[in-house]
Amino acid sequence: MKTKRTAQILAASVLGLALAGVAGPAMADGDPDSDGIEVSVTIEPLRVPGQVSMTVADNSGVTLAENGSNAAARQFTGTLPTVTVTDTRLPEEIPAGDFWAVVGQSSQLVATGDPAKTIGPEYLGWTPHLLTGSSTGSVAPGEPVSSVVSDGTGAPAVGLQGQELLVSTANSADEIGTHQVNADLALRTPVDVAAGEYHSTLTLSLFNQS
Repeated sequence: MKTKRTAQILAASVLGLALAGVAGPAMADGDPDSDGIEVSVTIEPLRVPGQVSMTVADNSGVTLAENGSNAAARQFTGTLPTVTVTDTRLPEEIPAGDFWAVVGQSSQLVATGDPAKTIGPEYLGWTPHLLTGSSTGSVAPGEPVSSVVSDGTGAPAVGLQGQELLVSTANSADEIGTHQVNADLALRTPVDVAAGEYHSTLTLSLFNQS
């Protein structure tokens, strides 16, 4: 270890002598003049491509209450929680002919404690309402759908046994932003419907196609 350290010192000394014999540029006395140039840059965050998404307002479910029953039917009504569709795409990110739609479909209503006692989803209807304005009319609520026990409005008496339209746009590029919708729900059953507490699931789905 001692020998290695000595060799390093000797090498440094020889190099020092060699450099001393090389002529270099004359240096002026005192500190040299200098100007500093500040370099700056602003780096913007990368943009994540926009998308179409759907959210449902916080809720604990919808409890239907008897309202509007008569000799022809028993009726139970409630309101669907607010559904929000948000489109964050830029115009250049939207393909020509692109559109989106939200549809809903109900499962069978099943009595608590007695799964053999059910009410079909065809007895549950709705009337959608657009809660935000549409400047072009491109965004619109779906048409009302009645229970198979007709409500007398002339709405299709098919209920929510299949996928029914809640809200849609004919052309996504026409109105980019946020749109909200809800719906009046109405369960209309025969007057002799079996008593009980019934539960079902109303599934909402967002489709975006071009």
